[in-house]
Amino acid sequence: MLAHQPPQIARANGIDICFEIFGDPAAEPLLLIMGLGAQMIHWDDDFCRQLAARGFRVIRFDNRDIGKSSHMSGGKRLTPFELLKLRFLKIPVAAPYRLIDMAKDTVGLMDVLGIKSAHLVGASMGGMIAQEVALSFPQRVRSLTSIMSTTGNPKIPPPTREAAAMLMAPPPTTKEEYFARFAKTWKVLRVGSFPEDEALDPARAARTYERGLNPNGVGRQLRAVLASGSRKERLGQVKVPTLVIHGTVDPLVRPEGGKDTAASIPGAKLLMIEGMGHALPIPMWPQIIGAIDEHAHRAAAKAA
Repeated sequence: MLAHQPPQIARANGIDICFEIFGDPAAEPLLLIMGLGAQMIHWDDDFCRQLAARGFRVIRFDNRDIGKSSHMSGGKRLTPFELLKLRFLKIPVAAPYRLIDMAKDTVGLMDVLGIKSAHLVGASMGGMIAQEVALSFPQRVRSLTSIMSTTGNPKIPPPTREAAAMLMAPPPTTKEEYFARFAKTWKVLRVGSFPEDEALDPARAARTYERGLNPNGVGRQLRAVLASGSRKERLGQVKVPTLVIHGTVDPLVRPEGGKDTAASIPGAKLLMIEGMGHALPIPMWPQIIGAIDEHAHRAAAKAA
């Protein structure tokens, strides 16, 4: 059996961060950073175990303002008017914190765990945070994997109308509404039919709901992304081995987002996964986990 440490709370960067560890303490440390409004359990338990079985000490955690990590305050619900001002007049969105603060949370957690450097794997907003860590704290990163993420470049096509509407919809007010929204959201994000995942959705929704929702926190996270602007120019400074994974049918962060990330980082490898939307569906795990495993272990061997 693989070693597993149940969820714990670390005090890092002045806040509480809930984290969980899978795998051998002596293995290569690999940090999983989740996306907007998504708890750490969106890195599925089995996904984490499979990565740990490939020789990694896998650490997943709740970002600030989600799950069991500290909930922040301030920041009103984002309005379509602000988005229009950002898009057409380039007037930045106000935000109580930015992606650099979330990058500092990540590094702070590594400090608490005594990890000098780690392989970073970020999904969506998590990819943006991982990019920011690689830019601001390069010595802490052994390798970078940016999944279904982007550079913040305003020229990237916006989400599909359906995906954008979902992002801007008012939060559900009852448990029933939440469960219905969860199923609908993932149907839109996965694009197509994934029976294995759909069968697990009710249990996943229940677990997320039980850990606690924070709709205002999701709004603040979205503000953090929009207020942080574009990393495109700066990404040319990234020296760590980088892998970019993106789905060919992503409705939220369009495929161009992944291509732009790979084009902006010197020497980055791009893996486009056919038929993958804005999700990590079970049938695509072998490809995703295989690519992360090969990339991180190659980087580790080079560094040795």
